[in-house]
Formats: sequence, C-alpha cells, structure tokens
Amino acid sequence: MNAVALPALSLSGTELSAALSTGIHRLISREEFINKINVFPVPDGDTGTNLALTLQAVLVALRGNPDPHAGQTLTRVADAALDGARGNSGAILAQFLMGVGDRAGHLPELTAEGFADAVGGGAVYARESLTEPREGTILTVLTDFAATVHSAVHAAGVRDFRTLFQKALATARSSLEETRNQLETLRRANVVDAGALGFVELVAGMADYLDTGVVPGDDSAIVMMRDEESAAGSQVDLQHRYCTECTITGENIDRRKLREEASQLGSSLVVAGSQRKVRLHLHLNEPARLFELAARYGAVASEKADDMQRQQEMAHHASRRQVAVVTDSAADLPETVLEELDIHVVPVRVHFGTHSYLDKIGLSSEEFFRELAINPQHPKTSQPPPGDFRRAFEFLGSHYRAVVYIGLTARVSGTYQSGETAANRARTTARILTVDSGTAALGQGLIAMRAAEVAAAGGDADAVRQAALDARGGTRTWGLLVTLEFAVRGGRVPRSAKTVADFLRLTPILAVKADGSVGIGGVLFGRSNPYRRFGRYLRRRLDPTRRWRIGIAHANVPEGAQLVREAMVAGLARAEVLPVIPLGTALGVHGGPGCVVVAVQELDSPA
Repeated sequence: MNAVALPALSLSGTELSAALSTGIHRLISREEFINKINVFPVPDGDTGTNLALTLQAVLVALRGNPDPHAGQTLTRVADAALDGARGNSGAILAQFLMGVGDRAGHLPELTAEGFADAVGGGAVYARESLTEPREGTILTVLTDFAATVHSAVHAAGVRDFRTLFQKALATARSSLEETRNQLETLRRANVVDAGALGFVELVAGMADYLDTGVVPGDDSAIVMMRDEESAAGSQVDLQHRYCTECTITGENIDRRKLREEASQLGSSLVVAGSQRKVRLHLHLNEPARLFELAARYGAVASEKADDMQRQQEMAHHASRRQVAVVTDSAADLPETVLEELDIHVVPVRVHFGTHSYLDKIGLSSEEFFRELAINPQHPKTSQPPPGDFRRAFEFLGSHYRAVVYIGLTARVSGTYQSGETAANRARTTARILTVDSGTAALGQGLIAMRAAEVAAAGGDADAVRQAALDARGGTRTWGLLVTLEFAVRGGRVPRSAKTVADFLRLTPILAVKADGSVGIGGVLFGRSNPYRRFGRYLRRRLDPTRRWRIGIAHANVPEGAQLVREAMVAGLARAEVLPVIPLGTALGVHGGPGCVVVAVQELDSPA
C-alpha cells in the first residue's frame, strides 16, 4: 500500500530552489514550440528563447549550496531574472518575480498565506511595469493565477502547497486557453499567447516537483521538445523595427518619469526593476535614442537591439531552407544582400571613452567616422559577449536545422572565439558550425555571402560550411590609407612608420594577409590622385580572364570610392561589382576618414 504524502504546509529556500529549477527546465524544454507560436506583439518567433535566457540566469543563481531562507532565495531569483531579462515577456516575468521577492523577502519559510501575498504583489508589479497593459497575454494569466491562489488560501482555507498549485495551475491553463480568443492576432493564428504558455510551463514544472519530489539532474538533461505547428513569421507591417533593451544602474531612479519619457519613443514599453536597477524594454526605430535616454538616469549596460523585421523575414525563410548563416558586424555587406540572403548579424561593441555603442545600430558608419575625426580618445572595439551569440544561435536553432557562423579573423580579435564558445554551449537541437573567415570587413562579408547563397540553394550545414572555407581561400582584402594617423593611434603601426611615410610622401595600402593578420601590404608613391591610382593598383593584381566579385566601402568619402570603382573595373569584363557602401569599424578604426576598402572574391576558373 502506497504511503500518503504529508501536506506541504511551508516551503524552505531549498525547496523553492528545487521547485523553480524543475519549472525552468520544463519551460526550456518547450523553447522551440513557444518560439513557433509567437505572433504577439510581433511575429518574430523569439519569445521561447527570450524566456529561456531570462530563466537560465535564474538557474545560474540557484546553483551551488541552496539558501534555506525562503525570502532570500526569492530575492536572489528576482535579481537574477532582472539581470537576465530578455524580450517583452522576459521583462514582465522578471518584474513579477521582483514583486514576489519584495513581498516575501523577509520570510524564512514560505507559507500559503505568504505565497498568496507574494504572487498578488508580483501580479501588481507586472501590470505597473507596462504603460499599456493588454489582456490576453502573459499579464492576464499571471493575474488569474494570483487571484486563484488568493481565493484558495483566504476563501477555501487551502494550506497545502500541492493542492494550492494544482488549483492555480488549472486556472492558469484555462486562462491560457482563453488568450486564443482575447486578441485578434491570436485568434487569426489560432494559437495561445506564447509568453503566457511559458509561464504556465514554469508553474507546471513546479507543481510536478511538489507532487513527485524529483529534481532534474543537471542542465544538460533538458530534452528539447519539438512541434511542427508554427504561427511565427506571418507577415505584418511593423511600426517599430527594433526590440531594444538595456539595464540602468543608479540611485533613486525615477521610474515614473523614465516611463513617461520612454513611452514617447516607441511601443511595447516595459520598465522593470527598482530604484537602483531598471530593465528597460521598448520597440522603436532608433535604438540609440533609448540608450541616450537611459544614460540620463544612470549607468547603462547590457544593451541589445534585435531587428524584428529581419526576425519576421527569417521565420518566413526558414520554411524554405535548412541552414541559417550568421556573421558579426565586423563584416560589411550591402543591406540589400543581407536581407535577400537572410544573413543574420551579431553586433560588436564600439567604445569612445566611457560611451559604448552597438555597432551599426547605436552608431552608424557616418556617425562613427565623424566622431573618430574629432574625438581625442581613439575608439576601441570589443567582441560581443558569448551570451549575444548564444541567444542568436538558440533562436535560429529553433527555426532551422543548422546554423553556420562566419567570424572575424581570430588573429585580430576575440570575436570568433566568443562565437565558438557560444556555439559549444548553445542549447538547441540544431547543429552549430563555425568558420574563422581569416579576414575582415568586406572580405568577411563576401565569404558570408557565398555561404548564404549555398544555404539559399538548399545546401545542408556541411555544404554551407565548406562553401565558406572554399571562399576563404579565394578572397582578398585591401584598404587605402590616406593617412596613417589613425593606425598609429590604434597601435596598428608605429609612429616612426608614419614619420617615414610622410617624409617620403607615401600612401600606404592596408592588407589582410594570408594568416589573417592585418598590416601594411604595399604603398603608392606620391599622394596625388590616390583613389584612381589605388583602383589601378588593384586591377593589375586581378586576372581579367577570371570572374570576380568585388565589394567597395568608404569612410565618408563616396566620391573616392567611385573613383576606385571606375579605375578598378575597367578591363574586368566578367566582374560582378556590389553596390558601394559605408565602411564599418573593423578596418575603419585603423583607416580613419578618407579610407576606402576593397575586397575581391574569385568565383570561377578562367573563361
């Protein structure tokens, strides 16, 4: 005869930690399915990934020796969720947990009464974080869950946590199903709200632990559950393109005033956190404006700006190809090519002193070179943290069978290693393959372009990776430096080299070498008419009987780029020349204003 389990009348910090870990594991196992039904507020297919990343931060905080104090455990959980919050639903869930922690932080053990008060406070916190609360979302399910807990405890006298969770979970599931009819977007797609489903899975996992006492062994034990149903990717007009987030740390942050000011910039605003730390989430078209506003309230960190238009297009492309191609923003390519070939870009960071920007999002190429010309502090670039790559890989992995990352040459930056680390740690059923491009800027872009063409033609992961490796051997990159001043300031060449070049009136040519390093690869004698002469210099190095793909980028000198183009392509009848574009920071930080970079890629054998 089976023993009857004793009522669970209170929960310690240790038991809360086990229950939350079990719930988080269950939610993460449903990440891919949650992504596939994500259509609100925009069909960008990333809600599962955002919730998983938010709660993975909580898992990290719960590792090691659990704190037996229930309130301190909940406070630690709230802080971790706020730091790790991603996306609209992640920020709302973090604010809910913040309310739970604030209400129950003083309790050494959590009773049913304390739990009812805590989740009630969490539901209020979550609602107050939004300027325009919408019913039929995670907010509704949170509210209904909290109301049932309160009613069960105070009206029905329930004290056992197993019974309490069973009742509240039943309500949450019913409330979740109702979301299908509460928002027109969900009704048309015939799906429930993705964020709300994530919360229900979290609660269901906690209820499982309370019933069985079984805790997952470790994070690697998570089994990703697949489902072929998909609603994400349906085409809608986006009023705001970027899902933008950051963390603000300061003293006495006026969240009401911050909410008022931020609400004027875009939509889907969430202001989560406390007077000392705030997680800000907003959909808008100019991410830099939100980061500038945030900087007025405190120190800004963890900036993120996801291109929802590209994510929506990706969900559409994923039905027709097997492999997603990713690069970092050190690669330069025309925007039309990125969109047509569905190439995804993870931004590096650019730092002018204490001011940091997301490359090509928070700071355009034109703005970068204007600032470079006048700012006495030479900029530094830093690789994206592995978490940025991991988020991209896991999100894409929920829509494609494989992901291939084409990285900036490892000889000059840690960016490729950061991506490789993330690839090894990404939790996804998709294959993640990486390729060191051995080059930068347009050269890196052309290699990613070739890989993406193979992916678009239906190639599998191995074929796409091999295409990138083959293209690497046939791609070369040069840059015309009208001055060595910026290369000296950045430590790329010694001051003595500039002195000699100025004395002899030499115009240096930067080159990415065969080993992936960057240095001086040649010179033009004299300084008159440098752009046309640079074009002729490059043309002499290309066999006119072969077919070449050519990319040209400039540092705020479009007329110089045009002269290079005209001189270079004369006599190259089989050349495919991409549109001239602004130069990025990878080589631009060394070339400075006036620099023109050219990359060439051999496409076939002699005619």
